[in-house]
Amino acid sequence: MEDDKQVSWSERLSYALSDFGCNTIFQIVGTYFMVFSTDTMGIKASVVGGLFAVSAIIDSVDGVIWGQFIDRTHTKWGKSRPYWLWFSIPFALFCVMSFTAPNIPMVWKIVWIYIAYLGSKILYSGINIPVTSILPAMTSNPTERITLSTIRQFFGNLGAAIFLPLTLPAVALFASFFDKSNRNPSASPIGWFLWALLLGVVTVVCLMTAFKGTRERVVTKDSNRAIPLRESVQALKGNYPWAIIIFINFVYWGSFAIRQSSLPYYFKYVLDNEELGSAVLAGTIITLISTALVPFSSRLIGKRNTMLLGMIGTALSQLILHFADKMNGNVSMILFGMLIYYISYGLVGALIAVMLSDAVDFGEWKNGVRAEGLVTSFSSFSAKLGMGLGSMLLSAVLSAGGYVALSSVSESVQSLSALNAIRMGFIWIPMFGYIASGFVLLFNNVDKIESKMNKDLRIKHQFEQGE
Repeated sequence: MEDDKQVSWSERLSYALSDFGCNTIFQIVGTYFMVFSTDTMGIKASVVGGLFAVSAIIDSVDGVIWGQFIDRTHTKWGKSRPYWLWFSIPFALFCVMSFTAPNIPMVWKIVWIYIAYLGSKILYSGINIPVTSILPAMTSNPTERITLSTIRQFFGNLGAAIFLPLTLPAVALFASFFDKSNRNPSASPIGWFLWALLLGVVTVVCLMTAFKGTRERVVTKDSNRAIPLRESVQALKGNYPWAIIIFINFVYWGSFAIRQSSLPYYFKYVLDNEELGSAVLAGTIITLISTALVPFSSRLIGKRNTMLLGMIGTALSQLILHFADKMNGNVSMILFGMLIYYISYGLVGALIAVMLSDAVDFGEWKNGVRAEGLVTSFSSFSAKLGMGLGSMLLSAVLSAGGYVALSSVSESVQSLSALNAIRMGFIWIPMFGYIASGFVLLFNNVDKIESKMNKDLRIKHQFEQGE
């Protein structure tokens, strides 16, 4: 069958650009939106926390809604691809808006960041869920899915590796040309806007390329019809691989959001070394190496064990950072901890989409319903809900610790309780999240039944196509 064949390299690269495009600007939102809101716009951390709470509520429903849209979509381009065409530009505009600081009264600044942040997150689901839902439609070959997901994750990490460490220097560089009077260049409103605008253009180009260069080729009886919700949910009945990966998505990415958002605070205020913070973000390039090894590791020890190894590594990295902190911010140990983190992180991210594809197959195998949109949309729902609640938790911890936004001065001064709150967000909360994710993953044994499941589904699809 055609869907068993390898996908061409041009299509693999086009698919990979979908995640590169998403991460180009949304990683910046996830890492710097909170520090931009507090230190550039002067908004209290507790107010930003309220925004994250509202976002978490919206995240609890919007992913499922997008999934239903996908399952009900039937166009000449397929079910998933059209969303990159329709929503890439609106998504980029809201992300740019998230780093725009208009000169308006504080109450309207708060309204502004609510509209910008919520709009960017809702539309992120609209373009990112199709990145996952299209994978089981591109090929039914398990090995090819791992290859596609690995290349996608490689490029997604590449986007973060390139643009995250460049962000603060780029903002300061733009400020040196267009905001010379600003005493704190890394908090320059003009600098942030111009950088976000540049990234927005890159995002749109990448997503449009992904739309043009990919193809949905796995055709089933459900591919050419709108699947009603009451039928779609049947794909979730007894679907334990789906339940496990959804839980992991919630806890793991929630922990990731807390760690990522607290990183700029940790290096700026705890270590008093903002430049080192930008430098360690460049370590994301290391993730590319471990991501590239995922196909080999999956063949050697299995998908589950590869991901488990990554989760153990991320938890261990947090412990190393704790000891580095106890040694007054020992730079060598910090760099070692970050090295372990980036290597381990690369083993996890590439396999989440593959395991979701397994859950799509499992739902069809067990229940006879193939609902790519609904099954994969819960991935975005759980990840975004976890990230929203994680960001909300971080803002609550910072507020409880007495963190003070320093939007108009250059001194990096915080109370001891505020510094301990930052430590809690950067080191301890993520570590416990990574441990919980690894424990739950132990119960996933799809690798053991995958061969029989794929054989049964291949026969089923051939029968449906009259072959």
